[in-house]
Amino acid sequence: MLALRLVRGSHPLVQLRRLLVAAAAAGVGFLLLCTLGYAVGHPEHSSASVLRLLWCALPVAATVQFAVAVARTDPATRPRPGLSSIGLGPARLTAIAATSTAVACTLGSMVALLVYLHLRGDITGLPFDGAAADLLAAGQPLPLAAALTLLAIVPVAGATAAGLALRPRTGAPAAEGAARPVPGGLPWGVALVAVGLAVETYAGRGGGAGVALPGRFDGSPAGVLAGWILTAAGLALAGPGLTHLCGRLLQTARPGAVRLLAGRVLMDEATRIGRPLGVVCAVLSGTLAAATVYGAGDGGPAFGPLTGLGAGVVLACTTATLLTAALESRQCRAHTAEALARLGAPPTVLRTAALLRAGALLAVFLPLTWLIGELAALPLTA
Repeated sequence: MLALRLVRGSHPLVQLRRLLVAAAAAGVGFLLLCTLGYAVGHPEHSSASVLRLLWCALPVAATVQFAVAVARTDPATRPRPGLSSIGLGPARLTAIAATSTAVACTLGSMVALLVYLHLRGDITGLPFDGAAADLLAAGQPLPLAAALTLLAIVPVAGATAAGLALRPRTGAPAAEGAARPVPGGLPWGVALVAVGLAVETYAGRGGGAGVALPGRFDGSPAGVLAGWILTAAGLALAGPGLTHLCGRLLQTARPGAVRLLAGRVLMDEATRIGRPLGVVCAVLSGTLAAATVYGAGDGGPAFGPLTGLGAGVVLACTTATLLTAALESRQCRAHTAEALARLGAPPTVLRTAALLRAGALLAVFLPLTWLIGELAALPLTA
């Protein structure tokens, strides 16, 4: 009940972020239910049903990542002086954050179930002249236990991930101070990107069995998809190191106060900003590769409605996670901005430093995204 009262009394922008989490959970829940509908309507294609279920793991992971980012920036779950005396210590606040995440995700899952049942015609008859009847197996009974089990994946995973991310840590200041050497994932990330591109090239030349995706967008060799997953993991792992490198580059060649401030902020926030930035880079490079490959086809529709929905959920969630991480970084730097204001620094200093940080990140990550996308599409277009 306390978690529900905190949710109800939050700021409108906080409520908006929770509604976005619910919307993402609704999209993923609808994809999972459509996968169940395909399995019910095509019992002879059990392997294809399993593959469709596995493809839903990407939207699920993106939604859980976004839910954790929203929970981290929730002011209702931030430790404040005096709360421990009324029983709201770090452990209780972590439980409240996990409960709030579960409530938002459950709301989205229930919306997905209602929309799915409406499109199947189980509530008010078949809408749109039965256009979605075959896709959703409208003529078959829906196994309720299986549907509820699939809909529980996102709330359970989101609440668990939020609880683990916000759990109390002993010796947090020492650990935070130790985390300010250079992030150590850059060499491993570069190695994973190189291995992923090599696997894609080898699989693209040698062919392989096609892996069907929901909707169209099928026929890609399984090795190419495995290589892209390795490349995406490498970009996510290398993101903090590349962000730290951007901060160092800003401070080279006799920097002034603004460049020093911008570079130091990037170095301090490399882990918080770099990882979601690497994930966005991986998603955009994969989208660019898919558009390049299927844009050079016969002109037919390469993406079905479910594939488009899944890709939209992944892209929206990863972008929203990056923006939420930037908001969290700004909240953590609030005391620094106040100290600079007390010292008489003009407001343009902070704005100029923010523009320098954004420009440095774009100058590094945009060409990298384009390069990885072109290299990933090259084996399939050659």
